[in-house]
Amino acid sequence: MSVPPIVLSTIVCERALFDAPTRTTSLISIIDVIASPSFPLRLANLVFFAELTNGHDETPFRVRLLTPDEKVLAEQCGKIKFEDVKRNVSIVLHFQGLMMSVAGEYTFQLFAGDELLSTRRVVAVQAKPPAALPNPPPLINPK
Repeated sequence: MSVPPIVLSTIVCERALFDAPTRTTSLISIIDVIASPSFPLRLANLVFFAELTNGHDETPFRVRLLTPDEKVLAEQCGKIKFEDVKRNVSIVLHFQGLMMSVAGEYTFQLFAGDELLSTRRVVAVQAKPPAALPNPPPLINPK
């Protein structure tokens, strides 16, 4: 692969819906922070979406998700076909049953061949209970 594709965007969300008649993808519940009252946390579904252009022919790709200590939590591979170097091509990958063992910064990495093209962070945080509301001020009866 002499010239790698150009990444136009990467997004992490809960769901991706593909509409066949219009050939469009709708991304539902975009995520950059995941709050949990406790860890470990199991996620039913997490979607990685990427849009690329300037690709040539068939290009192998790999997406991996790293834990805060940079261990591979999940990885998916495939090939994308660029019919025309000027067209945009989308990658939609579903990661199901992920276990986030600790709070911290999780990183998606997108590779074309062995070349790192882009990264996307998702931060898992420990949710705090809501603060107690102070006593409301007394109501004043206008006379």
